[in-house]
Amino acid sequence: MLTLAPEELVALVRSVFPRYETDKALAILVDIPREEALDNPAWKERRRLAREWHALLDARKAEIPLMEVKLIAYADVGSNNADLPADGYLLAGPMPETAAELERAGERVSFEQVFSGTQLYLAPTEYSTTAPLKVAARRHGFRAATMPGFAASMIPALRIDYGEVARRVEILQSRLSAADHADISFAVDGRSGYDMHFDLRWRAAHASSGRFPDAGTAGNLPSGEAYIVPYEGEKGEGSRTAGVLPVEIDGEVVLFDVRANRAVAVRGDGAAARAERAHLAAEPAYGNMAELGFGVLADFGLEPIGEILLDEKLGLHIAFGRSEHFGGAVGPKDFSAPAAVIHLDRIYIPQAQPRIAVNAVVLGYADGRSETVMAGGAYAIF
Repeated sequence: MLTLAPEELVALVRSVFPRYETDKALAILVDIPREEALDNPAWKERRRLAREWHALLDARKAEIPLMEVKLIAYADVGSNNADLPADGYLLAGPMPETAAELERAGERVSFEQVFSGTQLYLAPTEYSTTAPLKVAARRHGFRAATMPGFAASMIPALRIDYGEVARRVEILQSRLSAADHADISFAVDGRSGYDMHFDLRWRAAHASSGRFPDAGTAGNLPSGEAYIVPYEGEKGEGSRTAGVLPVEIDGEVVLFDVRANRAVAVRGDGAAARAERAHLAAEPAYGNMAELGFGVLADFGLEPIGEILLDEKLGLHIAFGRSEHFGGAVGPKDFSAPAAVIHLDRIYIPQAQPRIAVNAVVLGYADGRSETVMAGGAYAIF
């Protein structure tokens, strides 16, 4: 099994979190399944990995240097990017198998207390904590590397040239921030005619290079993407994001009709289309076009492994749902319940959606210029 040696783990923390004099504590966050039936082998392995990392970093914390390394467990929240519970547990004994064991496994502590006294975070969780940790990081000034779905198979992505990754990501960030809109043309089963227009007015793009030099920031590790939230209409002028977005789900192509930055209808007769139609009807905020993202890691020889954390960093991806953690307007208040909050990426690479091809991505600027960023699924600007 792939693993990080103790010295590699220490070096990774030092690279991801450039040193601040105020850095005293690092917490490893891990979610525990509420019920045994919800557990899976990858989740079990991730919890084992969290325990191993805690032991290794605690033994070598003086090399970072830190005064304390904590392992904080909490009951799973049920969906990606839902808010964290009010309390977690500072583990002192064995890793609990289910949330029912948390009271016996450690000391209850509020997340507000954890956030106020801990400066650095690693979060190898089942359900993504990126959204709530981004929000909390801005409030408390900590730095966090979120690792939802992390697996040993991702370790090669921690060993690539992140200097070159950062260079490419920053090029994309600058282009997206300057752009007025993005036009994307897709082909389904070789047939063109599926086009999306994304309104990028009044938005700044973000760069996620896998390093967190600035206080108050949180994002994915491993990483390598630039992303932007399409304009959602909150300034009083309607969003111009519109078109037909094809998504391949379990081999079935589902077509989303998008108007004013929201999926308003779902076309298709299969099981996936029926499920998406029901989801959209139950949670209209799910249809929000929450992110237009551009990953660069495929150019470094990395392959998808079936986990969004890594796979979305390989190429173009478009997310549905929550956006306020990226600077957008749609957040938990727009969903029916905390467990319904979602930010779901659809990844446009051949291995993830083989029936759908990205013909071109063209950025348009306010002065009338246009620039082809991707052609035939490959970047044209590096």
